[in-house]
Amino acid sequence: MGKIQNIKLAFIVLFTSSILYAQKSNMAIKYPTTKKINTIDTYFGAKVPDPYRWLEDDRSVETEAWVIAENKVTFSYLNKIPFRDVIKNRLTQLWNYEKIGAPFKRGDYNYYYKNDGLQNQYVLYRQKHNEKPEIFLDPNKFSKDGTTSLGSVSFSKNGKKVAYAISEGGSDWRKVIVLDAISKTILEDTIKDVKFSGLSWYKNEGFYYSSYDKPKGSELSAKTDQHKLYYHKLGTKQKEDQIIFGLDKKRRYVGGYVTEDQKYLIVSAATSTSGNELYFKDLSNPNNRLVTIVDNFESDNGVIESEGNYLFISTNLNAPNKKVVKVNVNNPTPNNWVDFIPETKNVLSISTGAGYFFATYMKDAVSQVKQYDNKGKFMREITLPGIGTASGFGGKKEDKDLYYSFTNYTTPSSIFKFDPKSGNSTDYKKPKVDFNSDLFESKQVFYTSKDGTKIPMIITYKKGIKLNGKNPTILYGYGGFNISLTPSFSIANAVWLEQGGVYAVPNLRGGGEYGKEWHDAGTQLKKQNVFDDFIAAAEYLIANNYTSSDYLAIRGGSNGGLLVGATMTQRPELMKVALPAVGVLDMLRYHTFTAGAGWAYDYGTAEQSKEMFNYLKGYSPVHNVKKGVQYPATLITTGDHDDRVVPAHSFKFAAELQGNQSGNNPVLIRIETNAGHGAGTPVSKTIDQYADIFSFTLWNMGIKKL
Repeated sequence: MGKIQNIKLAFIVLFTSSILYAQKSNMAIKYPTTKKINTIDTYFGAKVPDPYRWLEDDRSVETEAWVIAENKVTFSYLNKIPFRDVIKNRLTQLWNYEKIGAPFKRGDYNYYYKNDGLQNQYVLYRQKHNEKPEIFLDPNKFSKDGTTSLGSVSFSKNGKKVAYAISEGGSDWRKVIVLDAISKTILEDTIKDVKFSGLSWYKNEGFYYSSYDKPKGSELSAKTDQHKLYYHKLGTKQKEDQIIFGLDKKRRYVGGYVTEDQKYLIVSAATSTSGNELYFKDLSNPNNRLVTIVDNFESDNGVIESEGNYLFISTNLNAPNKKVVKVNVNNPTPNNWVDFIPETKNVLSISTGAGYFFATYMKDAVSQVKQYDNKGKFMREITLPGIGTASGFGGKKEDKDLYYSFTNYTTPSSIFKFDPKSGNSTDYKKPKVDFNSDLFESKQVFYTSKDGTKIPMIITYKKGIKLNGKNPTILYGYGGFNISLTPSFSIANAVWLEQGGVYAVPNLRGGGEYGKEWHDAGTQLKKQNVFDDFIAAAEYLIANNYTSSDYLAIRGGSNGGLLVGATMTQRPELMKVALPAVGVLDMLRYHTFTAGAGWAYDYGTAEQSKEMFNYLKGYSPVHNVKKGVQYPATLITTGDHDDRVVPAHSFKFAAELQGNQSGNNPVLIRIETNAGHGAGTPVSKTIDQYADIFSFTLWNMGIKKL
């Protein structure tokens, strides 16, 4: 055995030699003892210990050994739940149906994504006229274990060349491969170290992409905060790629894309996840300079269409719910903007296709779609199949037909073909899912949060439910980054509903359901509003006998993981089970990892001010675990390749909970290997994860069999 293996074994023995015992449903839990190191940070004179700082080193043998030891404990526990395989088998059965995406035309081919049922990754197919479809790209063959996934795919103007990105092990870092699209042969060396990037071709000559310099230290956790836009000319080496934007000053998110008419390069630049500068360049002359449209970060702006000398821009500048404006490129600054589709009381998202504009509005988190012509004249409201979420309506100007999808919590996503001239929709692809939607229903309610704000929530359950307080319930939330939670079907949640479970989703402040003001009401020194909204949702469900504290689980991922961590440390008695996934849990240090500094608009930072430091420390989950408190049964989930919310957040939170937990509720951490923040996770891993989450949840609610 080599030296490294000996060291690993030694640490595993160290972690497992000292044991804590807990009893739950006749299961003994043996937690590894996580060592503490006297690490202290000082903020505005206040000393803050960080005894588990060593777990931030994702490259160390010690951390690897800790991960192995924790997973051993976790899977030992999960393996003993008698109905775990029942849930896994039903998930597998329900997941196994054909899934097909909407077609899109590039060159002489129609392309579409398809999954036969249980394939780990979707396959990209193509079809020429009425010939037999063929596989174009099969990500399932990129790696043996299915953990290498397909990201952005971009075709040249004539459709004869393609650049596509791949992610290995769930990482946000990408590699880009360039093919001759006709013969499917590789044209040149792989482009490496690409991150948070689209791929946008200029004619057939090359494409724009974005990335950071490779960080010093671990590429999975080291800070990356100067994003740059590059142009890659086909046939040249990556080291020769031209830096188009990002050298003059630090910006964390930079993107560039070419308008459909190939006339303009549009550049967006931001220092955080909210607000961006906007630029354009007339590509008719290589010597043209970038022209400023918006020179600050006070609003969100994006060019959605161009026509001759005019740009159409989606913006929330002086329009919290967004609007579309039109401006001449010769005078593109905001004082020259003219309303094209004015702001309304509902939040707008916009798409274009077939020469039309499609305005999708959110009314209490439910979709309404209106069609406008290229002069901004209202044409019609599009009749949707029901109450839920519609998305799509995008395409090229020359497209004759467009496609959109529709879904809600009880209806699997279906694709519809849309005739933009008549406004008629016809079925294109309806999935054949082994799930009877007619047995279930959703109800939208409005409840009152702590400060009197009305919050919408959609509750989904089996028809005929008994409101006796004994229904296993998952309360799922997010509440941040202007992101909206709208109704959508989930195979996993369908299995939960079949077991008699209730699934409830409140639209918390911090999200985008009611525009910029709703978002801002859940940021920085107002972040507690989000937690209060979530707590009030739980209290509503309990007060109305949908469930009780003994049958309530709270769940969320990423920023939603923070939501769960803060809620369970503030109100541990309110729920029976807590399920924080890939959570932002150390609020004093989140901005020191990868691109975390870009989240400061929502969170603020500990160095920002004494007031901000005290506020963050007051709710930071890692810093608010207290000795002698009985926390709910907790299953923390994360991935060892998560380079967006680094797993150290979850590692430190697990260590704090395990070291301080009082009572018999288990505290476990499930660390997926070769997995990241979630995108591209293989179907096989996803099924395993949900089987573990649901079985853990039900078992700790006292349910012994299904």
